[in-house]
Amino acid sequence: MITPTATPLSISGYSLLALFFQFLDSFGFIVLATVGLAIIFGMMGVINLAHGEFILIGVYGTALAYHAGAPLPLGMVAGVIAATAFGVVVERTIVRHFYDRLLDSMVATWGLALVVSQLLLIVFGSSLDSISTPLGNVSYGPYSSSVYSSVLLPAIAVCVLAGLYALFTRTTFGIKARATIEDPETARAMGIDTDRMYVATFAIGSALAGLTGALYAPALGSITPNRGNTFLVEAFVAVVVGGQSVILGTLAASGVLSVFNATGSFLFGTFVGQMLLLLVAIVALRVLPDGITGYVDDWQQRRRAEE
Repeated sequence: MITPTATPLSISGYSLLALFFQFLDSFGFIVLATVGLAIIFGMMGVINLAHGEFILIGVYGTALAYHAGAPLPLGMVAGVIAATAFGVVVERTIVRHFYDRLLDSMVATWGLALVVSQLLLIVFGSSLDSISTPLGNVSYGPYSSSVYSSVLLPAIAVCVLAGLYALFTRTTFGIKARATIEDPETARAMGIDTDRMYVATFAIGSALAGLTGALYAPALGSITPNRGNTFLVEAFVAVVVGGQSVILGTLAASGVLSVFNATGSFLFGTFVGQMLLLLVAIVALRVLPDGITGYVDDWQQRRRAEE
């Protein structure tokens, strides 16, 4: 979050630096909010409209553990574990019946989102006590930026993408997981336990959602049962714009959307930033119906055909 501390906006080095921090803030948020949803959609063919509630479980798990006396890092671990366990249960009981059935998976997970948000409201009330944001702010000229939101979280987002790239391209598990998603019958014939691969992949997506919730629990301010929508909208937009590639799609879409979101938010306020983000998404879908990664794949195929 970027806040002016003294004078109105002017085009200066301080303004550009503030805009850069705003971009980092938006980039970290979109990447972390998107990556779990991107894995479940891109690798499993399921659109999880309860993704915001998965993140919210990470938020609540972190906040409850923290207010119970646990150190914040330990509370974050509790939030990740809670979201992962919830994801495994959901996959085994609901999602396993909807692989490659996009519309059915959307309806089922939308219903699940409503149930989870209402249960949180009934059990914990309309809000939880907030968690103070660690690390404080850095001031420069008339502006100040949160070190936690504008520096640490974007760095963690990049590390998460790098870790996922290594996991799915450099490990035996990643090869088996991709084989299972691309051709489950052949993978099963080669001795891969496809059922276990589905569970493990969905658990990873759920754990990343929980990690997002845990990391943003101190940065949200008020913690309420409807905060899941804050994450779902931008995550869904980024997944659609990026396409099915988890790493390239998430990175490219987050970068493009963050430029417009940050610029609009910095110059005209958060509402305009959100509107610009949605407008860019609409234009991108009109021009690139298969997303950024779909365009890249088509371009590569054309290059091969010409050679």
